[in-house]
Amino acid sequence: MLPIPMFFQAGAGPAAAAAPGGDLMMSLLLPVGMIVIFYFLLIRPQNNRMKKHRAMIAAMKKGDKVITQGGIIGRVFKITDDEVTIDTGEGGKLRIVRSMIVEVKNNDGPAPANDVKEG
Repeated sequence: MLPIPMFFQAGAGPAAAAAPGGDLMMSLLLPVGMIVIFYFLLIRPQNNRMKKHRAMIAAMKKGDKVITQGGIIGRVFKITDDEVTIDTGEGGKLRIVRSMIVEVKNNDGPAPANDVKEG
């Protein structure tokens, strides 16, 4: 026989006899702990952001000011199931996929007192 298997067999004697299931629990503790940490630090916050984005897109209406992922700013001109037509000013209109809208600013609230209105 080779000396390598005998080395591993000799080292496992008393420790394996003392705790037969303890070694398995310790080997599973690290991966399970990492999965729990990843869930609370990465997966759960991302799901919350996705829910807020879906709600924002669903609440969008004609006349809202929007910012797209590409940085285009405009007002909603027409809304369909999966596309939005925005008016970028000067008669320019763009058709954009709804999910590419990053921010929606509603016109419901009053303008702040220190803002200068552009004409």
